Amino acid sequence: MSESLHLTRNGGILEIVLDRPKANAIDAKTSAQMGDVFLQFRDDPTLRVAIITGAGDRFFSAGWDLKSAADGEAPDADFGPGGFAGLTEIFNLDKPVIAAVNGYAFGGGFELALAADMIVCADHASFALPEAKLGIVPDSGGVLRLPKILPPAIVNEMVMTGRRMGAEEALRWGIVNRVVSADALMENARELAAQIVDSAPLAVAALKEICRATGELCVEEGYQLMRSGILKHYPAVLHSEDATEGPLAFAEKRAPQWLGR
Repeated sequence: MSESLHLTRNGGILEIVLDRPKANAIDAKTSAQMGDVFLQFRDDPTLRVAIITGAGDRFFSAGWDLKSAADGEAPDADFGPGGFAGLTEIFNLDKPVIAAVNGYAFGGGFELALAADMIVCADHASFALPEAKLGIVPDSGGVLRLPKILPPAIVNEMVMTGRRMGAEEALRWGIVNRVVSADALMENARELAAQIVDSAPLAVAALKEICRATGELCVEEGYQLMRSGILKHYPAVLHSEDATEGPLAFAEKRAPQWLGR
């Protein structure tokens, strides 16, 4: 694929390691390659969960490669399928992505983590959106996703001053799922991924679909949309073979054999 991306498959889990010394920064070429990987993950029925992390123990990703920017790469360059970092603008990915944040997640690196469904981070990790200090804005999802998690005053401080947020504070605000020691980071990310694999794939897809479609709606409107038949995975899961297998396996005190249909 690329000397900047290392891919490893472990059953239904795909691990993606971004390796661009020294800061795992992302230029347009690398971003497009990441987009290809995430789309292949989306379309491969044998893959269930992806884990994205950075090489080394200092940087998850420093975001946009400012050396490329200095060489003329524009902020609105074509970053390929999926938008910046390959994930920030994929809106039909109904498989979970876990970000294993191994260090600094700054700018587009933080936006990449926010585009994931869950974040496990090392206890020395920190997060920041310093774009305003560079004359640009975090428009690869930061200015859109962060306000859905944090109160307005905290968002404003982060995006307007670029202040860093440490791992424990990110945990308190609900940005990350787990804070662990650096040497236990991938073990915890893999454990979380394995727990997801134990769930029915069609049910997981339906859950992502429902949350995405109803996130901006009130409960009543959410019910109406969910029951409307418009959604793809939710109606399918109701009458799926897996919906029969789950209760049957429970009654027979055995592990379910998911078919994804």
